[in-house]
Amino acid sequence: MKRRDASSERVAAPPPARPAAMARTNAGAGAAHVARAVVLLSGGLDSATCLAWARGQGFACTTLAVDYGQRHRFELEAARRVAAAFGVADHREVRADLRAIGGSALTADLAVPRDRDERAMASSVPVTYVPARNTVLLALALGLAETLSAFDLVAGMNAIDYSGYPDCRPEFVRAFESLAVLATRAGIEGGRFRVHTPLMTLDKAGIIRLGVSLGVDFALTHSCYDPAADGAACGRCDACRIRSRGFREAGVPDPTRYAAAAIRPGGAT
Repeated sequence: MKRRDASSERVAAPPPARPAAMARTNAGAGAAHVARAVVLLSGGLDSATCLAWARGQGFACTTLAVDYGQRHRFELEAARRVAAAFGVADHREVRADLRAIGGSALTADLAVPRDRDERAMASSVPVTYVPARNTVLLALALGLAETLSAFDLVAGMNAIDYSGYPDCRPEFVRAFESLAVLATRAGIEGGRFRVHTPLMTLDKAGIIRLGVSLGVDFALTHSCYDPAADGAACGRCDACRIRSRGFREAGVPDPTRYAAAAIRPGGAT
């Protein structure tokens, strides 16, 4: 699957949220209240930026981290750190063990690709793709949102720097919104769910610049697919390479702690 030409789609800022986030009112009581959003929080820099964006748009945020049987716990720990840093009072963790399905280097005994060049990352779906992961994660967020009487979901899908994953495309997000109407009691009773993807058309450098402007401490985040036992990033998997390039292009110091033996993207050690 070929990735779109990034140069034609990169934009300086994400699309605005539904403007009613701060303006919705309780018609019965006449008192203003803040709309609640469920933010998928993986612990990576994208989802941390999404949380900061949602807070900036005025949403009261419940964050959801999913233990789907991934190779390590470091990103779940990072999600807790990020939620705490933003003062999130309601951070949830749900277990949905996708190891029983397998089929991915993140959930099965398969090697994580290292040192892939940009052309390879742009032209094929890698073995780190987890079958139906974003469908599962959004479904869990949708269920949580319905219990909270929330209609806004926030997720970090991105159609530029996304390693070729099919469930990161805008077509997938719009299809899920349509499904949400059909799959929930709130939907058939007239509620309309929206999946906000503020990073969809930003490259990694743009995401990092946005996060910096919103006060994200990227040192709290974790992106590496195959970290060392102490959590240090390998510096060679797709996630590390895309992240490192993003900091470099954004002109922002990279706070990532790399393993001592890591070969840093760009040839540095």
